[in-house]
Amino acid sequence: MRRFLIICVLLSLVLKTEAQQYGLFNTRTLFDAFENPAQKAFVLDSSRKFASNFLLPYLSLNATNTGDANTVFRRAISDNVFKTSDLPIGNGTLNHAYQNSNIYLLTFRIFQSYKYHKEMGFSWQVRTDGIANYTNESLAILNDYQRFGNIAPDNNMFNNNGYGQSYHQFSFTYRENYTKKLAFGVKLSLLSGISYNKLDINGSSFSAYKNAAGQDVFDLGLRGTYKATFMNSDELSTNTFMPTFRNPGASIGFGTTYTSKSGYFLMANIKDLGFIKWNNDTHNIPFNGRAIIENPDALSTHDFKKKITDIVTLQDAKSGFYSLTNAKADITASKSFGAYTPMLILSKNLFFKGGDAAFVNTFKYNEFSASLIPDYNFNGFFMTGLQGMYKTPNFEAFLGTDNLIKTINIKSNSASGYYGASFYMGIGIKFGGTVEHPLNSSHMPGVGDEEERSFFKKLFHLFEEKN
Repeated sequence: MRRFLIICVLLSLVLKTEAQQYGLFNTRTLFDAFENPAQKAFVLDSSRKFASNFLLPYLSLNATNTGDANTVFRRAISDNVFKTSDLPIGNGTLNHAYQNSNIYLLTFRIFQSYKYHKEMGFSWQVRTDGIANYTNESLAILNDYQRFGNIAPDNNMFNNNGYGQSYHQFSFTYRENYTKKLAFGVKLSLLSGISYNKLDINGSSFSAYKNAAGQDVFDLGLRGTYKATFMNSDELSTNTFMPTFRNPGASIGFGTTYTSKSGYFLMANIKDLGFIKWNNDTHNIPFNGRAIIENPDALSTHDFKKKITDIVTLQDAKSGFYSLTNAKADITASKSFGAYTPMLILSKNLFFKGGDAAFVNTFKYNEFSASLIPDYNFNGFFMTGLQGMYKTPNFEAFLGTDNLIKTINIKSNSASGYYGASFYMGIGIKFGGTVEHPLNSSHMPGVGDEEERSFFKKLFHLFEEKN
């Protein structure tokens, strides 16, 4: 238990959004339509007018770790043994941890009008994102602090940093055809922050020695900043996880699609460009202190934890601040060749490190499809994803992973390179009257309304007039 408490203090292993379920791009599923706002979700003469996931979550979870610490985690998971004796120390070598979740709790989408193929949608999702960079020494000290006796005490070997935030996202999406080949879409969101943690240790020291009584002494010094919405369980309540908007925010996403005469499909998006204002009760602490712990093995878990955390928390201060959401820019290009559709996707984080270059290979047979997705992550590792889907005009179900081999080998000591796991799934259903072509229907939304205009044409015309 003590080891995990120190991990929470020293490493702040938090969350980061990486994979985006690239196999779902250009599938015209509900997920695709809400993540890529210019995309269609309805098909004329086939689809029903309304679509929803009916509280059956679109669930995606991802976790990755790179660095020397992989051997420690493999042994801990496969053998339930925490051992760091083989972990090299003394150089401050960094490891990098990534993890994310993106869960659509509720979606509802409406076919609004045949003219310009207008669609609008509403969604509620819960997201997390973050990153953690931590040294080998931050793990090794938990197993045997006596290994540090011959290392210079002021070499900054515990300089870790990371951030993580989670929030509710309530969105309105709208898309329409600008021409028969060009479409635009927008996603406007209100955010409600759940939690925020950011640790930046920019100075550290450690020494282990014997005192006059022959007892071990643990001497740790830390300097940096720490921001957190809560630091202990007493600050948690049911309202902490509910969308109360005590930590309000907003974001915007927008995109476009273009289909050429020769069948090439192009898509570009800016996603989740926004911020959250964390309230004035948020801990915002600069710290510069040390803990001198005599005979640490004799201390209770509570006392040991308190001596470490007091370095950070004794100078507690509270103030509000703003944080950015993890905005992304991505470009997609694809073309179908019968049952086979290749697709290239480039995605880059705008404010934080990271991004992907993915090549989606989809093979379709009637209502079934399977996708193989090699992906190079800009943090320096390769992933291989696999996705299966069953999709009709009014029903969709999919299951996949962005990281097939690592997910299968999560408990294997023989796995090489980085360490990770990934999983996602979802179901969507359409209902209501059929979205029929006007030649086949006595009534169709948007047919016969000569005054109806394109929202984006009006917007661009207004912009042209001002310039």
